[in-house]
Amino acid sequence: MRFRPLVVFTVCACALSNVGSGQQTGPAKDLSGNWIISADLFGTTLYEHMELKQDGEKLSGTYAGDKVTAGTVNGGAIHLVATSDEGTTSDVHATLKDGAITGDTIETDASDKDHPSKYTFTGTRVIAAPHGAPQRHEFTPTVFYRQFSPGNRPVLTIAPGDTVHTTTVDAGGTDEKGVKRVLGGNPETGPFYIQGAEPGDTLVVHILKLRLNRDYAVSDDAVDESAMNSQLAVTMKDAGKTVRWHIDPAKGVAYPENAAPDMANYRVPLKPMLGCIATAVGPAQAPPPTGDSGGWGGNMDFNEIGEGATVYLPVANPGALLYLGDGHAEQGDGELNGNALETSMDVEFSVDVIPGTHLSGRRIETPTHIITMGLSASLDDALKGATNGMAKWLNEDYKLTPSETAQVLGTAAEYKVSEVADRNSGVVLKIDKQRLTGLVKKAN
Repeated sequence: MRFRPLVVFTVCACALSNVGSGQQTGPAKDLSGNWIISADLFGTTLYEHMELKQDGEKLSGTYAGDKVTAGTVNGGAIHLVATSDEGTTSDVHATLKDGAITGDTIETDASDKDHPSKYTFTGTRVIAAPHGAPQRHEFTPTVFYRQFSPGNRPVLTIAPGDTVHTTTVDAGGTDEKGVKRVLGGNPETGPFYIQGAEPGDTLVVHILKLRLNRDYAVSDDAVDESAMNSQLAVTMKDAGKTVRWHIDPAKGVAYPENAAPDMANYRVPLKPMLGCIATAVGPAQAPPPTGDSGGWGGNMDFNEIGEGATVYLPVANPGALLYLGDGHAEQGDGELNGNALETSMDVEFSVDVIPGTHLSGRRIETPTHIITMGLSASLDDALKGATNGMAKWLNEDYKLTPSETAQVLGTAAEYKVSEVADRNSGVVLKIDKQRLTGLVKKAN
């Protein structure tokens, strides 16, 4: 079936007017505008964009990314035929009522005309994000989720520009008071519904403040097997015990409690970070657990996703559905122990939305660097993913040729292994913004 998730139904805005309630007779009020379609395919909801322009009773534009080759509207009755470049057709019969478009689509694959597919859908106008004064929200979570699911009920609705102050539990589900609130596995605060965010947009999350809110963290004393050769593995065969660390915010350090003499004076500087930040996956995708990562973000465990960082995430559902959690007081590159210094956290963040960018994966920006991340079971493939992501970013912002992109990457790339402890290993590619000052950003 050609119906593609994560696409938006965009209608060329000409003489926009609200659709009246009920069915009309004669020419309908102007249907031009921006709509999103919610389609039911075998019990699964998928989202699409439709792009229309109305001229009297004639409709043109696109449906699910394909050109509308025939389109009419008569009163509340709508008929569209959209054809792809490969000849696949979508025959749409719908009704306009109470400001919504509902109907059926018969999709016929050009290579299999004897077996057309049929689905029902509802189309609604995209509601622009409000433009009022930004609000500050104090949110105390009462429930925490263990999947990056689009099916979880949003805990709070916010608008672009708004700021939220909230808290997270640690990776084991324990809060700032030491109370176990939920099973472990990186339980998340959220999801937050962002007004105006639609599939195909990019959610921009600004991490404004991260504050440690208790005096201890937990980790362990093992080295992840993916980072060991056989000789080290034998040496580490008896490791895997929990280590409790004392957090001293006044001195800005943490140290292992009840340490043996060799470690009695070992101190690490505090550097709070979020191991997890994600948008919900699309409704056609099985919800991944909060220990997993992918194009939506997730359990990235990158130690530069801290205060002052900005994370760019693709939107796969209306409202984006933002999750965050898995606070670390400090983490070395790779999260070699399988756990960092896991602790609860006070988090303050704000959000923005970039419409219609169709971001294919997560991006990160700090005050000094732009950063792409590759995630894969193979570090080689993760490195390739990070490189490909940066090449795309440079092309989008600066319109560099392949030769020019290679010259920038070859002289400015900084690589780090961000994560080896989970299903996906992570490699990040960083470019210092100072290296890019001689380039000229170009409008898309």
